[in-house]
Amino acid sequence: MTHPVVHLWRLLKWGRTLARHGALTGIERDPHTPAQVRRLARIARFGARVPAVPRYADAFQAIGPAAIKLGQTLATRPDIVGEAVANDLLRLQDALPPLPFAVIRARMQASLGNGLERMFAAIEEVPVGAASIAQVHRAVTTDGRKVAVKVLRPGVENEFARAIETYEWAAAQLEALGGEASRLRPRLVIETFKRWTARELDLRREAASASELKEHMTSEPGYMVPEIDWQRTTGKVLTLEWIDGIKLSDREALVAAGHDTHALAETLVRAFLRQAISDGFFHADMHQGNLFALPDGRIAAIDFGIMGRIDRRARVWLAEILYGLITGNYKRVAEIHFEAGYVPPHHNVDEFATALRAVGEPMRGLPVKEMSVGGMLDGLFTITRDFDMQTQPHLLLLQKTMVMVEGVARGLDPEINLWETSGPFVGEWIRTELGPEAMVADRLVEDFRTLARLPQLIRNIERRFPTPGGAPPAPPLKAIEVVRVGGGWRYGLVAALAAAAGAAAMYLLG
Repeated sequence: MTHPVVHLWRLLKWGRTLARHGALTGIERDPHTPAQVRRLARIARFGARVPAVPRYADAFQAIGPAAIKLGQTLATRPDIVGEAVANDLLRLQDALPPLPFAVIRARMQASLGNGLERMFAAIEEVPVGAASIAQVHRAVTTDGRKVAVKVLRPGVENEFARAIETYEWAAAQLEALGGEASRLRPRLVIETFKRWTARELDLRREAASASELKEHMTSEPGYMVPEIDWQRTTGKVLTLEWIDGIKLSDREALVAAGHDTHALAETLVRAFLRQAISDGFFHADMHQGNLFALPDGRIAAIDFGIMGRIDRRARVWLAEILYGLITGNYKRVAEIHFEAGYVPPHHNVDEFATALRAVGEPMRGLPVKEMSVGGMLDGLFTITRDFDMQTQPHLLLLQKTMVMVEGVARGLDPEINLWETSGPFVGEWIRTELGPEAMVADRLVEDFRTLARLPQLIRNIERRFPTPGGAPPAPPLKAIEVVRVGGGWRYGLVAALAAAAGAAAMYLLG
C-alpha cells in the first residue's frame, strides 16, 4: 500500500501544474468549496504566475496521460467543476507525441506473436493518431483488407494504476469533509473513472463494445460501426475495419463533397436516441474527431473505449423526462424524479415542478437556433443542490453525450435543435413502450418473473428491505483510511504544503 506521504507529494506536483495554468482559480472562488480545500489551493499556487484566463485542458495535458483521462471524466461532471470548466475540458482529445514505430512494432509482436508478416502485408510507420493510452496505424492485412491497428502504449497500465491509487486516496480525504463534498460523491467519480480506464486498457473489451453496438445499430442504416478483426485483436492490440470518410468537424469539406449536412445532423441525433433510449447502450465519446461521413451519406463512428449503459426502467424515466421538458409537462417530470429516487421524499413535488418550470420556460420562448440542451442541463444542475439530489453518474454520462451530440449536430447545421428533432422519436417510443399492449405484455412478463423469484424474494425480505429502484446501486468502494494528524489531517497537510512551498520560494529567491 502506498504511503500517504507519496500521495501528498504527487498531489503537490499536480497542484503546482494546475496552479500555473490558472486551473485552481475556480476552486478558490467557489463559495461551496470547503475552507480547507480553498486554503490548500492558495498554497499550491504560491509563487506561481497565474494566467488571467484559466486553461484547464492544457493543465491536464501537461500533467500526463492519466490526468487527461481524468479530465475527460470531469468534463461529464459540470455539477462538480462548473459548466465553464466542463466545456473547456471537452477540448481534451488525447493528442500526444507518437512513440517511435520500433517501440510499437515490438509491442505488436509481443502481443500478436512474432509472425506479423503472416498477418499484415504492410503497416504504415507514421501513426494516424496518437492518444494518451494508445496510437493508431493504418495497415493492410495479408488478404488485402485495409484496417486500423490500435496499439496500447508500453507502460501505460502501471502509470494509470499509480495515478488512480492517488486519486482514490484524495477523493476519500475530500469526501470525509462532509457537506457539499459528500453530496457530490467524489469517490464515486473516481470509481467511474477507474471502470472506464479498465475498459480502455483492455482493447478486447473495447472491441466487444464495438461489436455489441454494431448489432444494436442494424436498425439504423445511416449509422455504421466498423467490423472488428478478432483474429488480429488482443488485450493490447485492436484491429478493425478502416474508415474512408470525412470528419464531421470539417463542414467545408463535407459541403464540397456534396453531403447534405442537415441530413447528417438528423441522422446523428436519431442514432444517439436509438442507442440511449431504445437500446440502453450508447457511444459516450461522440465528439467530432470520432465521427466520419462516408461517401454514401452514412455516419461512421470510431473509438469505443467509453460506452454508457442504462437499464429499461431508467430509460422509460429518461424518455418521459425528455418528453415532459419538450412539451412543458413539468409536473410529470417532477413526479418521475421522485419515483426514481433522484429527489429525496422529504421534498415537495410541486415545489420541484416549479423549479423545473423556471429552468424550462425561458428556453421554450427562444428561437429554435438559440435553444440549447446544454443550457437546459446547466439550469437543471443549479437546482440539484437545493433539493439534495445526489449525483447519478449514469445520467451525467448521458447528459454529457447529449451536449456533445448537440454540438456536433449544430456544427453541421446551425439551425437544428435537439429538442425539436428528438420530440417525434421520443414520443413514438413512449407510445410504443408505454401503450396499452406494451403495458399488458410487460405486466405478464413481470408477474411471471416475480413468481419465479418468490422464494428468493421472501428470503431477501427477511434479511433486509430492498432499496427503491431508480439509480443503479453504487459500486463497492474499497476502504481508504482518512489521515488524521494532531488536530486533523487537513492541518498537517496545510503545514506540509506550506513548508514545501516556502522551501521552493527560498530556493528561487536564493
